[in-house]
Amino acid sequence: MAAVTVRIRFGVLGPVTAHTAAGEPVALRGPMHRSVLARLLVARRRVVPVTDLVDDLWVSPPEGAVGAVRTFVAALRRAVEPGRPPRAPAHLLVTRGAGYALLADPDDVDAWRFERTVADTATADPPAVLALLDEALAWWRGPAYADLPDAAWARADRARLTELRLLAVERRARAQLDLGTPDAAVADLDAHVTASPWREEGWRLLALALYRGRRQGDALAVLRRARALLAGQLGVDPGPELRTLETDILRQAPRLDRPAPGAPATASTADDAEEVWARTASAHARLAGGSRVRLESAVALLRTLAVTGPDGLRVAREQRAAAVAAAEQLGDPELTARVIGAYDVPAIWTRSDDPAQAAGVVAAAERALAALPETGHRPARARLLATVALESRGTRDPRPLECARRAEELARDLDDPALLAFALNGVFMQSCHRTGRSAARDAIGAELVALATRHGLPTVEVLGHLIRLQAHAAVVDVAGADRHADAVDDLGRRHDLPLAGVFTAWYRALRADVAERVPDAEAERAYRTAAYGSERAGMPGLHDGLLALALLGLRTRRGLPLDDDGADYGPYEPWVRPVLDPGGTAPADIPDPPADLLAEALWTLVARAATAAGDRAAMARARDALAPAVGEWAGAGSGLLTFGPVAHQLDLLDGA
Repeated sequence: MAAVTVRIRFGVLGPVTAHTAAGEPVALRGPMHRSVLARLLVARRRVVPVTDLVDDLWVSPPEGAVGAVRTFVAALRRAVEPGRPPRAPAHLLVTRGAGYALLADPDDVDAWRFERTVADTATADPPAVLALLDEALAWWRGPAYADLPDAAWARADRARLTELRLLAVERRARAQLDLGTPDAAVADLDAHVTASPWREEGWRLLALALYRGRRQGDALAVLRRARALLAGQLGVDPGPELRTLETDILRQAPRLDRPAPGAPATASTADDAEEVWARTASAHARLAGGSRVRLESAVALLRTLAVTGPDGLRVAREQRAAAVAAAEQLGDPELTARVIGAYDVPAIWTRSDDPAQAAGVVAAAERALAALPETGHRPARARLLATVALESRGTRDPRPLECARRAEELARDLDDPALLAFALNGVFMQSCHRTGRSAARDAIGAELVALATRHGLPTVEVLGHLIRLQAHAAVVDVAGADRHADAVDDLGRRHDLPLAGVFTAWYRALRADVAERVPDAEAERAYRTAAYGSERAGMPGLHDGLLALALLGLRTRRGLPLDDDGADYGPYEPWVRPVLDPGGTAPADIPDPPADLLAEALWTLVARAATAAGDRAAMARARDALAPAVGEWAGAGSGLLTFGPVAHQLDLLDGA
């Protein structure tokens, strides 16, 4: 009997559904069947092993879970391939090895159609954008995967689709403004900013629509509302686009009015630059070719964006994960390797801003390494190895250290300066497997500075000077650290790299505390000022708990009371608490500190807790860890804070 093919359409933009092309619902039976279907759709035609399905469907898989999954899949297969004769091979929900794949056509999944439609609007003219997005936004029936709100495996896809929907709403509003119908955009934008109040582009478009609708007062009120919300809830000021718009509305800048076709431009120099940027982006969107070229180009843009300031860094961090996921979905390991490895943004801090995302990037890099052919592709392999080393921060796992060394070896052999700089950054990130390594890090920094100077790599030059600043601070070589801090600030000004100044501000607070011995209140004020800057820098891995730890170091060294005043020690709590609350935690239960730039500081806290408790085994453990750093100051190798000379702490341990 010949198979009768019935076309099935799937929906995830709301509750998970399946319908025939004629609109008749496909019976999906119970919630587990819907979960299996959704999990296969999330995989985007890739094979999902049975073991992954079991782990995703149950927190604690019951006995016989594998058999249950096979039963669910068999029922689903009957539902979505109703015309398939008995024992005929499946063509839609197929078995591949020890797993399953749903080979849905891209046009038959609403989320996939939505993504393609939004991408198509990037190069369309305003009437087409409006028509396309009116249709695409109507496909949404609620939150993505609405009936699976707690499924961890759907979280990333749900977040990405939600972000894409918000982008579509804003792009549709821009089309309405371009078409001269601002009043039509206002209602949707008002609902948009109410539902997504942290999206500054939504506020900007709403204020612009009101202004163009001859409602200047309402436009300014919207901007004031945005400012109050951002400051009150997030503690941040509006970004430059909102601030510029407010100024332009107050002076009724001509550029805010929609220009007539062919009208001459009268923009300022800044506007000219913005116009060049917009035209270049538009030309790239038209001419860059397929998704592979665009993905690689996008990562190159994100690499630049990451050093422009806190907003750029946040966006780059978010979109990098999306770019890696998109590359993997294309099933091309060489492309994935290039996309992952192209993000060679210099990194100075050894604690991750987003550990979960970093782990995802490492996992993707490892998959790409495994998938690359065994021969050739040496630059891509070196970049993947360097990525594993860079993103595996604070770990004592030998694998990232091995990756760093192999990346350096490949980069030197290939004689590629930028690649060598990336690899050396990975070597630096894996240089904390034991304490007392400031001299080794100084050598890395010196090579990076020399490399960057020869080949014109300003961000690498900043990295090298910051590493050398830390190394000189570790031994309280103030004159040497000052030279590198001044070099960082000069490069930051010349190349518009504002984030570099976050680290030099902390160093100067440390310098005032240790070298200048300013009064207690003045030293504390300097640290608080530095912390304010790091809080706004978009680097939570640097900021969280750092001020409290710095002030604890200040008070410890100066003999001030160590009162627990409710300070937030963030990730450093396991090492601080035993010192502030003696007896609360047995020294033997204090974990080894992470292998990062604050290891000496945290080992000093372990030593103090062990000494107070009279725990000789824990004291010996802390002494062994600190001994290699005998010539350094605990924590000063971070360039941010210190608990005093390691030699002093070793003397205390020996005396006890």
